[in-house]
Amino acid sequence: MTDNVHQGHRARKRFGQNFLHDPQVIGRIVKAIAPKPNDVLVEIGPGLGALTEPVAEIARHLTVVELDRDLAERLQQHPQLADKLTIYQADAMKFDFTSLVKNGQKMKVFGNLPYNISTPLLFHLFQYADLIENMHFMLQKEVVQRMTATHGSKAFGRLSVMTQYYCEAIPVVQVGPGAFKPAPKVDSAVVRLIPRAIASRAPVAAEVLNRVCLEAFNQRRKTLRNCFSNFATAEQIEQLGLNPGLRPEQLSVDDFIHIAQWLQQQESGL
Repeated sequence: MTDNVHQGHRARKRFGQNFLHDPQVIGRIVKAIAPKPNDVLVEIGPGLGALTEPVAEIARHLTVVELDRDLAERLQQHPQLADKLTIYQADAMKFDFTSLVKNGQKMKVFGNLPYNISTPLLFHLFQYADLIENMHFMLQKEVVQRMTATHGSKAFGRLSVMTQYYCEAIPVVQVGPGAFKPAPKVDSAVVRLIPRAIASRAPVAAEVLNRVCLEAFNQRRKTLRNCFSNFATAEQIEQLGLNPGLRPEQLSVDDFIHIAQWLQQQESGL
């Protein structure tokens, strides 16, 4: 099983590790991130430093959050990188990213995210959207398709609505399995996420919007009349200007926000 070993490190299945090694792909991703010396750069899951090295070379300093103790230690001992990094050996899904910015600065976050935790980690990061300038993540291609999907398409679902509520989402680089060791069984892609300004985001509680999405996409073949029956009648759906006979993927992101705002008002007794 030597193909699971890269630069002397055995990829750990439980951390979903696949290490990027293709220099052309690495170059395209670094170009997309466009790091600058004064940027507050944060890398999640730096692994063996495939992106860390070229980004640190341009930016001179970056913060990394790495769960794997061995890899964090390896970076601490790295001859070229050690003095350019602030290393947190921590779980990014529990990490408080507010601690990394001060004086109104915003961070640029990037990483080759383990596929097994990508969705919960994205949801965690969306909570910090107001502190983030942009994010660039390598993900399973299918996840990027879901994040960037428009309503009416098969890929449109909860991840599309929640991502697009917080951010503008643009696919920027396609990546084949051969760019990694060990090679994953799926294609990958890099997505650019640009958080929307608070003022341009509709006022609604994220947890209410998420709940509406969970109800909607729990059973995709159901109509709105059925999937929203826990909190709205067909008449109420009609009053919101929506046809109760539609399926959830036919609604736009704005429609979901509208439903969530209505539900929030109902529940607060206004």
